[in-house]
Amino acid sequence: MKTAATYFGKLEGKEVQRFTLQNDNGMSVKISNYGATITSILVPDRSGERSEIVCGFDTFKSYFSSEYQANAPYFGGTVGRYCSHIKDSKFLLNDEEYQLAQMVGENNLHGGQIGFDKKIWQVQPYDGYAAQLKMTLQSGHLEEGFPGNVEATVKFTLTDENELRIDYQATTDADTPFTMTNHTYFNLSGFVEDIEGHRVQIHSDKKQVWDETGAATGETVSVSNAPDDLREGKLIGEVHKAMGDGFEHFYLFEAKGFDLDKVAKIHEPKSGRTLEILTTEPGMLFYTGKYTSDALKRESGLQYGKFRGFCCETHRYPNGPNIPDSPKSILKKGEIYNSTTIFKFDW
Repeated sequence: MKTAATYFGKLEGKEVQRFTLQNDNGMSVKISNYGATITSILVPDRSGERSEIVCGFDTFKSYFSSEYQANAPYFGGTVGRYCSHIKDSKFLLNDEEYQLAQMVGENNLHGGQIGFDKKIWQVQPYDGYAAQLKMTLQSGHLEEGFPGNVEATVKFTLTDENELRIDYQATTDADTPFTMTNHTYFNLSGFVEDIEGHRVQIHSDKKQVWDETGAATGETVSVSNAPDDLREGKLIGEVHKAMGDGFEHFYLFEAKGFDLDKVAKIHEPKSGRTLEILTTEPGMLFYTGKYTSDALKRESGLQYGKFRGFCCETHRYPNGPNIPDSPKSILKKGEIYNSTTIFKFDW
């Protein structure tokens, strides 16, 4: 196991690095301190052949291409201060209304125009003989319209059990909406095929209701016996066909509360690769890349685009600041935000 750093680029005079975490089983994960972004994950298949399984780029400049900027898929980024849509780009907190940037129609998305995914994170001292990396970020009062000075931390750990563990922590000096996630897009076939041949199982019988703008209404609906009931496992392509659309569902795990537990499993039969997701979070946005541009590809030629990658974004409720009784959507002054998600691989 080890961690190594290489020069990745420069932004506004500041050096950006990319770090490679390796375990003893042939897995490697590359992470840039620009956006605390996962840029690459190499995982063996059942025959031992390693392949790239996530959307990302090998050069820093590719994250600033006109095609990528126009599509804005957030490949691999650490998203904050608040994930997903906030309705009408505003919220009321402690009798004061806060206005955010309008980004998708009239809604705010993923923490604002320059969210955590577009910041250079401070890398903490690390042991080159351990596959672990910790980064911190300072977010000032009213940055992107959010109150409170926040210090956020994300720690990536790659284990010899083939787990990529992501631990988030944060504190604030004033109450503020807060939830972080990782926005990696996976394709367990190694991009040999799209993701419609993957089999997905999600341990949830309920999802949020979203309005026509993509914002959560506060209502929930049962998926029991519906095409998007994934408790027994289904092929993604079959559900796409039945729904007439791709996934952009926020599934709820109300029964488990904030305990760390397994919530999903995705299997790609031809490669033999499997991904299990464990999280402390109360929900997960399962997204199958229905808006991802077909113009995007890795420098090696790996083709991205519609249905070429899926996301498992674990976090607090979308539009939580505007939903009464949304669990732990507000980080209180003096509290510590703690969240863990584990991506566990097998092949």
